[in-house]
Amino acid sequence: MVRRVRVLLLSALLLVTGSVMSSAPASAVIGGSKSTYGPWAVRMLVDGKPACTGTAVTPQWIISASHCFFEQGQPVADKRISFRVGSLDMRKGTTVRPVPGGRVGSAHADMMLIKVPPMKVRTARLATAGVHPGQVVRQYGWGATCTGDENTCQSSVLKQSDLRIVRPDDPRCDGYTAPGSSDFCMEKVSGIPAGGDSGGPVMSIAPRGTETLLGVFDGSDRQEIAEAGEISQQLAWIHSVTRR
Repeated sequence: MVRRVRVLLLSALLLVTGSVMSSAPASAVIGGSKSTYGPWAVRMLVDGKPACTGTAVTPQWIISASHCFFEQGQPVADKRISFRVGSLDMRKGTTVRPVPGGRVGSAHADMMLIKVPPMKVRTARLATAGVHPGQVVRQYGWGATCTGDENTCQSSVLKQSDLRIVRPDDPRCDGYTAPGSSDFCMEKVSGIPAGGDSGGPVMSIAPRGTETLLGVFDGSDRQEIAEAGEISQQLAWIHSVTRR
């Protein structure tokens, strides 16, 4: 059996090498497909290099994964961070930067809220109900489209993978989720998210404009299993921060 390792997808790999955009395929998560919709999706960069993905939840707040904002256990300075918003092609998006001191992490999930200047984008609707086993969901991101050196295959265009929710006590989820935790576990349907997708939206599958943000993607084994923090369990925290 292949040993599965929980992946914290703001890898140091994405922060210590040169540009990772030059050879990026334009059409897939690993095995996924090119997205044609995702106005709330946000690309995070550190020092101008692709790092993670996020979601606009209000005109001034982005949600992503907390681990995206740490390097070797130390916070990444606000001045090193930027976001590309408003386009499925990150090369054509608008750049916004964090408001200094405007980052708030959850105490109970791998989630970070980041305040930015007002964005002219459609924001994601937040789910008020939890996910359930058997539900098919859709994950979005600009991350790696290959295995191996993920720096060489970061996508310049938004891509997606479909995944199915599985029970947290499924043996395949060992090390990813536990019953009662704030994360949920997913299995591959078409594509699997990878490095650079971390922090990105896991959405319900519904007509455009009616889908809801179910989770914040935070890890995968690059083969079959992925995990995300559940939005419905963090609603009180999200509202307490974004309504300030």
